[in-house]
Amino acid sequence: MTQYDVAVIGSGPGGYVAAIRCAQLGMKTAIIEKYSTLGGTCLNVGCIPSKALLDSSHHYEDAVKHFETHGIEIPGEVKVNLEKMIARKQAVVDQTTKGVQFLMDKNKIDVYEGLGSFQDATHVEIAKSDGKKETIEAKNIIIATGSKPSNLPFITLDKERVITSTEALKLPEIPKHMIIIGGGVIGLELGQVYKRLGAEVTVVEFMDRIIPGMDASLSKELMKVLKKQKMKFLLSHKVKSVERKGKEITVKADNAKGEEVVLKGDYCLVSVGRRPYTEGLNAEAAGVKIDDHGRVEVNEHLQTATPNIYAIGDVIRGAMLAHKAEEEGTMVAEILAGQKPHIDYNLIPGVVYTWPEVAAVGKTEEELKEAGVAYKVGQFPMRALGRSRASMDIDGFVKILADASTDEVLGVHMIGARCADLITEAVTAMEFRASAEDISRMSHAHPTYAEAVKEAALAATDNRPLHI
Repeated sequence: MTQYDVAVIGSGPGGYVAAIRCAQLGMKTAIIEKYSTLGGTCLNVGCIPSKALLDSSHHYEDAVKHFETHGIEIPGEVKVNLEKMIARKQAVVDQTTKGVQFLMDKNKIDVYEGLGSFQDATHVEIAKSDGKKETIEAKNIIIATGSKPSNLPFITLDKERVITSTEALKLPEIPKHMIIIGGGVIGLELGQVYKRLGAEVTVVEFMDRIIPGMDASLSKELMKVLKKQKMKFLLSHKVKSVERKGKEITVKADNAKGEEVVLKGDYCLVSVGRRPYTEGLNAEAAGVKIDDHGRVEVNEHLQTATPNIYAIGDVIRGAMLAHKAEEEGTMVAEILAGQKPHIDYNLIPGVVYTWPEVAAVGKTEEELKEAGVAYKVGQFPMRALGRSRASMDIDGFVKILADASTDEVLGVHMIGARCADLITEAVTAMEFRASAEDISRMSHAHPTYAEAVKEAALAATDNRPLHI
């Protein structure tokens, strides 16, 4: 029986990063993955493929709507080749997952393909696709089994026309009318992909706003922009049923007044969040506890009830974000090496990769009000930037929330071009407990989108933005 210092169950961003960091720190490491490719949901059917389709569809939309304004003339009709677009997406996925395999080889990490399940606290059985089984022993084990799409109990997912995000990444045709249940990140991103390609898109959301976990100002601005792009929204609607007859999908929902609304389309994307994935793990054999929400219970050091077993990423509490899982994977590896790492969960940024992009870190206005914290607001519109006008990306704003007495930055919320990258400036500043004035006095290159951060900081500091 092969023995290891660390065995990682799951090869998503949390798992493979944990394995790499353990190997870097001198531990003999194994990683176990049930599928034939490494990278988990994020690389195979999540973050990476969805961004590839978002990018391709953005190019198409620019060609159809904006090239002429830029003085670019294309003879004939611009057409979508969906099969080729999805093939490019898959090529990106293949290259990325092979990159993870390269990193495993480079760091001398043993890779086992099969379903990993606990025999006890130090032994993991690996059930392979050919029916064979193998057992390995490890002093420490990291659970990184991730999550799967959630569903509503009355919806039957046929994975052809009533689908999850996984199937939405490889549709055989552009829908005529895609009905999306759920106005969160995944639904909006994939909805924008197919809207750009010519589908009618209707989003049905139970809450009274889209991206309900983010600052209300971002929800309001994003919906305004997406409506301008002709996406439709039914907020405060509770879905009652989803039925398929042939190629037609019928969705029935009640609005806030209790009145029934009936929608008909040819595809229905169920995007109501994700759930922790622990099926087949046999956690109880190792004394690992699962809570009422299906999550692995951990302490502040990410230890389970069994001290040599840790858990990270989507399978534990907190935001289901790849970069959160990566930080947790690194943290566990360094704890095992006797180091004292830390994670400030308040400073894990959240991003929506629609266009314009939406990004945030820290506290929302709603959270500060609820906590009774006195704060001040500095906001700056993207349309006031020369860079935004030059690129025709004028939607959105940057908003900085700072403590009313100390000026420390408490939250940054932005929507606009390249905000997914811009948010890192805010994370960096907040990690070092910067004030709004600190940011306002930093030199920002001109012309850039990042100038909106400086201007918002000026507005928060002394209500003195320079360009409005």
